[in-house]
Amino acid sequence: MKVISAMLRVLLSSCLGLTVFCAQAQTANQFPSKPIKIVVPFAAGGSTDALARLLGQKLTSAWGQTVIVENKPGAGATLGADYVAKAAADGYTLLMGAAHHTIAQNVYKTLPYHFGRDLAPVSIMALIPNVVVVNDKVPAKNIQELIALAKKEPGKLNYGSAGAGTAHHLIGAMFNLQAGVDIVHIPYKGSSPAVADLVSGQVQIMFDTVSSALPQIKAGKTRALAVTTKTRSSALPDVPTLNETVLPGFDVGTWFGILAPAATPADIVEKLSQEIIRIVKTPEMQKQLLEMGSEPIGSTSGEMKAQINKELEAFSALTKQIKLTVD
Repeated sequence: MKVISAMLRVLLSSCLGLTVFCAQAQTANQFPSKPIKIVVPFAAGGSTDALARLLGQKLTSAWGQTVIVENKPGAGATLGADYVAKAAADGYTLLMGAAHHTIAQNVYKTLPYHFGRDLAPVSIMALIPNVVVVNDKVPAKNIQELIALAKKEPGKLNYGSAGAGTAHHLIGAMFNLQAGVDIVHIPYKGSSPAVADLVSGQVQIMFDTVSSALPQIKAGKTRALAVTTKTRSSALPDVPTLNETVLPGFDVGTWFGILAPAATPADIVEKLSQEIIRIVKTPEMQKQLLEMGSEPIGSTSGEMKAQINKELEAFSALTKQIKLTVD
């Protein structure tokens, strides 16, 4: 009887394991069976919002399920990230994350989540260089003249950002440190309202993403002085980099990609990842991204995880060096 009982236990355990396996496979096969929500942790109108809406349109067409973009701005993109980290781990609530989040993890004294543990990387969609832009009334015609102006009037110039602890903020802080200037930081709830104040002259400078800054540059309302990545932007080939002009070695850009709650089943994460990679690699999407000032990426979830871990470590050292913290 003991032998039969043991055999029954083994058989029951095997059946349960098979049931779980089949349920997981069924979950992946049926996904998505209802609308998906992509949370944008910034106000509508900026780079993150534009990329999320573009991806949402492509996913809707591919899967026949509506993809809703919901803006949850505030606290340097951390409110939206926290919302997704605590959402149901079923693949139906996603975050359009960015390099802002690996920075925020290091500059905020307390966060209700950990970006490297509580969110599952899916795919980096694109990398966007940042660009130093000024209001058209600022007399500086190039980056050298801007630095000279800032040194002549320390504390009088200011720069807008998409929020405290975002890439815009950190790049500005790095620029201050390396150029030896004092340009005052003014945080907003996204790049769109910051750009509006840049155009009106409420702030004089931004270290904005190329995709967000491009329309105003083309309209002649703002002036691009330098790109912050090591190489020039394909959208602004005539604009020099900080690296080649005044600050050798300066190389910071902003990636944008999709993440899910950490406990999301691996097969659903993989299905999302493969579909985003497929979409990003299509000629139509590549063309659209480049026109927006974005460099197409389409990474695997593993590659995105490695990038996040690398940045969390690098930004930890950097934020300590420049003594950057946010309450």
